[in-house]
Amino acid sequence: MKEIGEQLKTARESIGVSIEEVAEDLKIKPTQIENIEAGNSEAFDDVFYLKYFIRDYAKYLGLNKEDLVDEFNEYLFDYTSRLSLDDIKMAAKEKKPAKAVKSPYTVDKRNKAKIIPFLIYALVSFLVVVIVYFVISINTEDDDFEEGTVITDRG
Repeated sequence: MKEIGEQLKTARESIGVSIEEVAEDLKIKPTQIENIEAGNSEAFDDVFYLKYFIRDYAKYLGLNKEDLVDEFNEYLFDYTSRLSLDDIKMAAKEKKPAKAVKSPYTVDKRNKAKIIPFLIYALVSFLVVVIVYFVISINTEDDDFEEGTVITDRG
């Protein structure tokens, strides 16, 4: 990795471009350029991004990007082949699946789907009871006569 960084640094210096200019043009941080040139791959969280930073940086400097990417892939292969199978298994065991985090802003659609039909059913039932009550009360108010009163026709 140091050889890749040295090639990039030498090319950058030979065309007279500063680290800040490269960082601004490639839209990456100056510290990332410095770490690439120093061969410090540990400064990057993801080697996938590092590979593309190297590719873009080489292209920017007019170097053969495929050659540098191939060189990086060889470095990466050598680096990962030194890891023992036990280390890989241990790392896999240490990784625990992330628990689902409930946020107050997250809507649980399953519970919402159960509540809405229940509310509609309750509202319709309430309306039916109110309508039946008013129909019965209107019919009983029309009976102004007392029971046992005889109505005669006076005509």
